[in-house]
Amino acid sequence: MKTKIVLFLGLLLSANTAFAELKIGFVNIPAVLEKSPQAEKAKKRLEQEFSPRDKQLLAQQNEAKGLEERMNRDASVMGDSERRNLEKDILAKQRELKRSQQEFSEDFNMRRNEELGKLQRKIIEAIRTLAQEQKFDLLLTDGVIYASEQIDVTSQIQEKLLSLPE
Repeated sequence: MKTKIVLFLGLLLSANTAFAELKIGFVNIPAVLEKSPQAEKAKKRLEQEFSPRDKQLLAQQNEAKGLEERMNRDASVMGDSERRNLEKDILAKQRELKRSQQEFSEDFNMRRNEELGKLQRKIIEAIRTLAQEQKFDLLLTDGVIYASEQIDVTSQIQEKLLSLPE
């Protein structure tokens, strides 16, 4: 992508197009993501959606921990079969907990990626709208090492996101 931008700018300069006539801007996508109201709402939706499962995982952890504490505390006074049964229960609870944690993590990551994808599409829409309204010749995002305040339109994109529907 960097090569394409450099090639594009080189072609513009070699075609005797005055560089000063170009309107170029820069958008800091991570800053837009961090401060957008849509990102905050997505975060709250995810928290609300996954809160019950998180509480369930905590309960499973506490249950497994309680069995382990019982084993450590009472192992010396237990019979062999009772101790073996408790060991089996502990192992089963640990396996179930590990499986539940993995499923939770996979489901959460999938939903987070869905929400991020929606937000990225809205940001792209806002960038294109701003570029067309303000007649930018080029708007850059990733791969920029430096952008002066004069061409940074990040705050304008953030404002544009406020006007977009959920």
